[in-house]
Amino acid sequence: MDGRALVAASVTVVLWASSFISIRSSAAHFDPGPLAFGRLAVASIVLGAIALVRRAGFPPREAWPGIAASGVLWFGAYMVALNWGEREVDAGTAAMVVNVGPILMALLGGWLLKEGFPPRLMAGVAVSFAGAVIVGVATSGGEDTSVLGVLLCLLAAVVYAVGVVVQKPTLKHATPLQVTTFGALVGALACLPFAGQFASQVSRAPAAASLQVVYLGVFPTALAFSTWAYAISRTTAGKMGATTYAVPVIVVFMSWLFLDEVPNWLSLLGGLLCLCGVAVSRMGGKAPDRSPREVPAGRTADGAPQETVLHGSSAPGTDGNDRGAR
Repeated sequence: MDGRALVAASVTVVLWASSFISIRSSAAHFDPGPLAFGRLAVASIVLGAIALVRRAGFPPREAWPGIAASGVLWFGAYMVALNWGEREVDAGTAAMVVNVGPILMALLGGWLLKEGFPPRLMAGVAVSFAGAVIVGVATSGGEDTSVLGVLLCLLAAVVYAVGVVVQKPTLKHATPLQVTTFGALVGALACLPFAGQFASQVSRAPAAASLQVVYLGVFPTALAFSTWAYAISRTTAGKMGATTYAVPVIVVFMSWLFLDEVPNWLSLLGGLLCLCGVAVSRMGGKAPDRSPREVPAGRTADGAPQETVLHGSSAPGTDGNDRGAR
């Protein structure tokens, strides 16, 4: 992952963490479906305006199946399921269950996208998930857990993982701005049945709650999903999924800062494990330099005669991070 992609991934993680605060703040005034519709409607307007100014144009035909699938699953179903799940279970349990998503993402990416299963990535996933479990246990309210809430959060994790894996190859055909803009629009259309409820609830909600919906649409959705699409187009789905394990520790800090919830030592330990897992997943040896100047004439990089290989070929499944000229 290059420097710009790392910055983009960091922005995504921070803004997605802040969305947990905004969802909790607005949940008392908006039901799950209307909240998802309002958030996506705002995001669609903002992204549409940016796309018009930048003359992004329409995505090519090849990109539409992936845009439609990720829009319905990730932008639409994920947000409704998460909003609903957080009404049924405490935030700690929700965070713990939803963080199954990156594990599914890494496994699906390794299988469907041929990204493989690097040992360091798998180790980082395991460490980070252990940290997410600790944060979830530490921040749980101690009340009986709703089976419905757990199932809804698990559903959110599944559609999140599938949506990301579907989105990754779509970025070979369309720009991150196109994929995000039209994905948000598809999600908003999928949530259109909730438009009437949203109009009714926003008319009764206090200004602060309505501003939280606007914030969710502009920053954790329009901006964060755009930076996510930019970053994932330059790395693997598995590695990008691993970076989201930093979200729980940031949520704990933001809850401490904005909601006056002091984290206990177990939360801090879990958060530290989350960050350690991200660090482990990003570790790796430098790829060998196969530049022509270091390969003797008439020989390949491993010393074999040139005629034994096809020049410029690569083994299947080894170019998961390279968009190339496709």
